[in-house]
Amino acid sequence: MTAVQPGPATRADASPATRTARLGTAEQPGTAAPATRLLLACLVAVTPVFGFVSLAQVFTREGFDLLRHPLSMLSTGDLGWIQITNFLVSGALTIAGAAGLRRVMRGTPGGTWAPRLLVVNGVMLVVAGVFVMDPGDGFPAGTPLGQPTTMSWHAMAHMAAGSIAFTALIAACFVLGRHFSRAGRTGFAVASRISGAALVLGNGWAMSGGRAGSLTLCVGVLVAMAWTGVAAADRLAALRRAV
Repeated sequence: MTAVQPGPATRADASPATRTARLGTAEQPGTAAPATRLLLACLVAVTPVFGFVSLAQVFTREGFDLLRHPLSMLSTGDLGWIQITNFLVSGALTIAGAAGLRRVMRGTPGGTWAPRLLVVNGVMLVVAGVFVMDPGDGFPAGTPLGQPTTMSWHAMAHMAAGSIAFTALIAACFVLGRHFSRAGRTGFAVASRISGAALVLGNGWAMSGGRAGSLTLCVGVLVAMAWTGVAAADRLAALRRAV
């Protein structure tokens, strides 16, 4: 019996671009790849930017206590513009990164909803930057201790935006978990779900009035944000290998 020799189509299937596509990278190397890589790099940068700017203020702004004050309260006071800018920039980076993720995940499980949810998260970060919380519980320095008895309209808008942002980020982590699970990448799938669960628990503990709730919320947010950056970095590395 004569062995069948691989034809042109079979050889093409073995190309790096095709193998990458099978792993879930819909974007093929070409003229659009540099723009896609830049967009993905934006999502990778979100957590370092947001985390560094926020934590630098945690340790330097007088009167701020992460055990009692949420990161959002850094938007108040004379230096509040720093955290406001942080929200706006981080939101813009998230939206841009979601566009890159949509390009490389198109046609794969979770490829529609993960980017959409990250767009919602990014938009709500921008909204949270526009509408700031009220001062309270000793911050900024000189503010009376205890929670304010009333809440301004812009503080309510900030709280609503934050709730939507957290929900979208949690959902995005679980959708990414499904994406990696379907791709046979068990470790990444588990990490995605753990990251989403970290934010669920951190936010739930804070909302219940648990001790150091602001800290648990901060940890949950940074873990979930960081995981979306890892997912983007993974796709970015796949694009580079395919070139």
